[in-house]
Amino acid sequence: MDNREYSVIGAGLGLRRSFMQTIADKPPACVDFYEVAPENWITLGGKMGKQFRALTERLPFICHGLSLSIGSADPLDEVFIREIKDFLRTHQIKLYSEHLSYCSHKGHLYDLLPIPFTSEAVEYVAGRIRRVQDILEQRIAIENVSNYAVPSHELSEIEFFNAVVEQADCDVLLDLNNIYVNSINHSYDPEAFLKAIPGERIAYAHVAGHYVESEDFLVDTHGAAIVDPVWTLLGQAYELFGTFPTLLERDFNLPAMNELLSEVQKIKKIQNDYQLSRRAIRHG
Repeated sequence: MDNREYSVIGAGLGLRRSFMQTIADKPPACVDFYEVAPENWITLGGKMGKQFRALTERLPFICHGLSLSIGSADPLDEVFIREIKDFLRTHQIKLYSEHLSYCSHKGHLYDLLPIPFTSEAVEYVAGRIRRVQDILEQRIAIENVSNYAVPSHELSEIEFFNAVVEQADCDVLLDLNNIYVNSINHSYDPEAFLKAIPGERIAYAHVAGHYVESEDFLVDTHGAAIVDPVWTLLGQAYELFGTFPTLLERDFNLPAMNELLSEVQKIKKIQNDYQLSRRAIRHG
C-alpha cells in the first residue's frame, strides 16, 4: 500500500495554542503537517485567528474532532457538522477524523465514552457516519479509541471496529497508543489486533503517551513521552501496511519544543528505516 495517495504525507504534530507563535515564526522542517481540533478554532478571531489563517495558507493541516458524538442516542448536530464543513473549506483541509465513541447524552458529557460492541450498534453508528459523510461531501476517518469498561458486547473490539468502518465505508485513523493501552487493560495481543485492521482504509495514524496507573491499568492521557512498545507497534504497522502519515499527539504536560520535535523526528526515522529496508529488498 506504499503507492496509496494520502491527504498529507510524512510526520505531523498536533498544533496547540501555547506554541502556535513558535510555529508561525519558524515552522520546524521536520514537521510535514499539523492537526487541530476544529471545535477549538472555529470561533477563533482577532490576532490569533489571523495567525491561524496565515498558517493554514502556508502549511498542510488536517482536523481531528472532539464532539461529533457519533455513538450517542442524541440526534446528530447537523448545524455543527455544516460549521465543520465551512471550516474545512475555508482552510483547504481535506481530512477530518473523529472518535468511535460518544460524548453526549441530553447534553455534553466532556468525556469519550465507549459504544456497546453489538451488531445493533454497528448499524446505528455506521448510518450516522454515512450521514456525516453525505453532509461533508467527503469521507471521514474513524479512530479506534481507548476504553476502560465496555457496557455490553457480542463482538470483540476489533470485530466491532471493522464492521463499523466497512458498513459506513469510511477511512481509519489508526491510534497505536490506544491499541497498546487497551491490550494491557483488557489482556489481548496488540499485534494480532493491528494485523486485523483494514490497512487499505488507513488515512493516517496517531502516536501518543499515556499514564501508568499500575502494571495492568494504563490511562490514555497524551501527557507523556511515547513508550517503546508503541514505537514497536508503529514499525510493525509500516511493515504490514506500508508507511502512512503519522502524527504525534501531546495535550498535557507539554515539554520544550525540542523534546516534541525529537519524537516527530523519531516518527520520520521509523518511516525512513522502513523505506530503506524496502528499497534494499527490491534491489537485493
